[in-house]
Amino acid sequence: MDLDVYVTAHRAEWERLDHLLRRGGKLTGAEADELVALYQRTATHLSIVQSSTPDPMLTARLTQLVARARAAVTGTRRSSWRDAVGFLTAGFPAAVYRSRHWWIPTAVLSTLLAALIGWWIGTHPDVQAAIGASADLREMTRPGGQYETYYSSHPAASFAAQVWTNNAQAAAMCLVLGAFLGIPVLWILFMNMLNVGVGIGLMSAAGRLDVFLGLILPHGLLELTAVFVAAGTGLRLGWTVIDPGPRTRRAALAEQGRAAVGMAIGLALVLFVSGLIEGFVTPSGLPTWARIAIGIGAELAFLLYVYVLGGRAARAGDTGDLEEPDRSATLPTAA
Repeated sequence: MDLDVYVTAHRAEWERLDHLLRRGGKLTGAEADELVALYQRTATHLSIVQSSTPDPMLTARLTQLVARARAAVTGTRRSSWRDAVGFLTAGFPAAVYRSRHWWIPTAVLSTLLAALIGWWIGTHPDVQAAIGASADLREMTRPGGQYETYYSSHPAASFAAQVWTNNAQAAAMCLVLGAFLGIPVLWILFMNMLNVGVGIGLMSAAGRLDVFLGLILPHGLLELTAVFVAAGTGLRLGWTVIDPGPRTRRAALAEQGRAAVGMAIGLALVLFVSGLIEGFVTPSGLPTWARIAIGIGAELAFLLYVYVLGGRAARAGDTGDLEEPDRSATLPTAA
């Protein structure tokens, strides 16, 4: 496409649209209809320029023009508490539900990997010796050792805040770095499972696996589920780069990316709950069965939230993406 010829052919329409926008609300009915038609045509022109001969200056000019026209046509929309409620009751659980084919296999394979690492370490003394000196390992795994005192080494509130911050950062990294073909996500996931596997192996070798599970299960069920959801969503985003389907790669990534941002916010709330459990329940004096029951209850509540509210919203067409008025305007560029 000859860019100069294209600009010459449509400059008058762009200037007319700019003129109508400058007049604001002083438009007649016919002029308002003309503004809408020019907005639609200019949005198509922008799409054609971006896909055919991307010129930075022209693209910036048309992008600004389309954004102004869109604001004039659709009006200004402010977020409200209704948006937050809609996100928590429909958008977020629907996004988690729709990505279940990614995070459930991720959870199963990761759990098997952690168990395999734990078995390998627990049954091979030479591997344990490579991890650390025998005196150090005994200090870690003995009654009242580092594995047990870790959860009560700081005040509960500050410990919960620290745990929440670290886990939220890990989940956000899985979601953001998924665009790099999912490779960084696999590394983050492996390191998490390695840490769990080492704990299983060392405490199992010391004959105290029941103690370790009693400490990790109350908060770990919900915490690891959130990590698996983030990792599965990140891997899905990475696969979108490889296979965007019938959409353009840009449109597919935009849709998945917007949903991933919403997932990051929702998972931060989920991890806040697991952080509270880790800070206040795990190191508490409650019986082991009671602490584990709290963890199982929190996990079941999250799964019911996803499968009941999320399933209903997904079947109603909610994808976890932004509402239609909040998305960038897209129009077909060619038949």
